[in-house]
Amino acid sequence: MASSSSASSSGVTERRGIPAAAFVEDVQTYLTQSGLDVNSSLAFLQERIQQYRLVEMKLLAQQRDLQAKIPDIEKCLDVVATLQAKKVTGEELIADFEVSEGIYSRAHIEDSNSVCLWLGANVMLEYSCEEATALLQKNLENAKASLEVLVADLQFLRDQVTITQVTVARVYNWDVHQRKIRQAAASEDS
Repeated sequence: MASSSSASSSGVTERRGIPAAAFVEDVQTYLTQSGLDVNSSLAFLQERIQQYRLVEMKLLAQQRDLQAKIPDIEKCLDVVATLQAKKVTGEELIADFEVSEGIYSRAHIEDSNSVCLWLGANVMLEYSCEEATALLQKNLENAKASLEVLVADLQFLRDQVTITQVTVARVYNWDVHQRKIRQAAASEDS
C-alpha cells in the first residue's frame, strides 16, 4: 500500500490492526511522496475505503453478537440467583420450560447445590451455584469490556472513513483545479 504523507492528527498510526488515515494538507506533496498519479491515488483511496467498510461489517457483526450475548448472561445470573434465594427460603421452585417450539412442560426443581451451564460447542458443565455465579459474572464483565472496545474501534473506523473520503475529495478537486490551470495556459498560448 502507498504511504501517507503524515500520521493522523492524533498521531495514531493504527488501532488494533486498523490503519489510520492521514489527513492530506498538501495534495501535490502527498502525490509526490506516495509516488502515485491522481488516478492511482484515487483508486488506492477508494480501495482503502472498501477495506474500512469490510472491517466495519465484521465489527458490527461482533457487536450484534455481544449485544445478544449480554442479556443471555444476565438472564442466567438471574436464574442462579433465584435458585439460591429459593434454597435459602425453602420455597418450592416450579418452572415452565420450553421442550420444543410451542411445547412447554412444568418442572418442580428440587433443592440443588449445582447448576449446569452451556459453555458452547455442545458442552455443558455442572457448577456449584457460587462457581456458576462467579463464572457468569466474569463472562458478563468480559463481554461488556469487549463491547466497549468494539464501540471504540467502530468510532475510530468511522473517523478513518471520513478522513479518507475527505482526502478523495481533496485529490479530486486538486486535479480539477490543475486541469483548469492547464486549459487556461493552453488557451493563452493559442
